[in-house]
Amino acid sequence: MSEHKLSHHEEEADDRALFGFWVYLMTDLLMFAVLFAVYAVLHGNTDGGETGRELFKLPLALTNTLILLTSSFTCGIAMIAARKGDKRQTLLWFGATFLLGLAFLALEIFEFYELIHEGHNLGSNAFLSSFFVLLGTHGLHITFGLLWIAVTLGYILKRGLNRHMVRKLTMLSLFWHFLDIVWIFIFTIVYLGAFV
Repeated sequence: MSEHKLSHHEEEADDRALFGFWVYLMTDLLMFAVLFAVYAVLHGNTDGGETGRELFKLPLALTNTLILLTSSFTCGIAMIAARKGDKRQTLLWFGATFLLGLAFLALEIFEFYELIHEGHNLGSNAFLSSFFVLLGTHGLHITFGLLWIAVTLGYILKRGLNRHMVRKLTMLSLFWHFLDIVWIFIFTIVYLGAFV
């Protein structure tokens, strides 16, 4: 990656893009805050059905948490490599992040499948509705993140690393870390909260 001093115009464009992305993340944070609030209100409304304590498999949720935390770590290493202009290491560590994200998503889909197979679905009661919507929304964000990583890796393979790509990778990593933080709240409030 060639180093050159940024012009004032380039710096302003970078700042605007990053600010716009932070605004997007804050609106996403507000949406998740609303979903958490809805879950907090409805988690006890089981309509005589089973509670989270009876339905949730804590080892599965803990495994998913460790997978996502590890993916945040590999994403961080990938960003260090990207800022150094190391294309191979950037591809390697973002590739690892992608695979870990895929594993996370597969386990989440498996959990949903198991619950639905046992007769616990979105329409069963208010508790399960709020659970599926909260986790489903996070899962959709993970899916979007995986698509973003895949497209970005394809772009880097084809065109290499440049300043604009590093800026895009910075936004991608912010998005991925944001999803990790949201999941920590999900794990704490939804899963651990069910056993308190």
